Amino acid sequence: MKNYRQAKIKAIIEAQIIETQEELAAALKEQKIEVTQATVSRDIKELHLVKIPYGHGKYRYSFPVDVKQVHSESKMQKAFQDSVLKVEASENIIVIRTQPGAGAAVAFALDNAQWPEIIGTVAGDDTVLAVLKDKEKSRGIVAKMREMSMGCPV
Repeated sequence: MKNYRQAKIKAIIEAQIIETQEELAAALKEQKIEVTQATVSRDIKELHLVKIPYGHGKYRYSFPVDVKQVHSESKMQKAFQDSVLKVEASENIIVIRTQPGAGAAVAFALDNAQWPEIIGTVAGDDTVLAVLKDKEKSRGIVAKMREMSMGCPV
């Protein structure tokens, strides 16, 4: 039922201007799908819907431009291949050196890959700090990152 409902939400968002959760719930009801506000809220989060301006100070639900690429391992690998120069670790922090201007893109790729070992990232212009939950995992994560960046130096 959830997959069916979320498929309907996708179709509704693509076909109509939906400004509020209430409007989305009403549009689902027209399609004979009864939902609570909490269910609509969860679906919005799971589908990564965002509100975008569409004129005169109004906002509508939409999909981010690259929502289909968010969890793509190949996109992350491409970011690493194109941008990463060096990967090294100290305790539970991994320092990733990138081409100038590529830090944010590499951090974004890591964040959206949702590796369970990584708590979060901080990006600068050409450096990313990735904080790990467990320092014992750092060697394996560094090896994985180096492999994705095609053997960048230690």
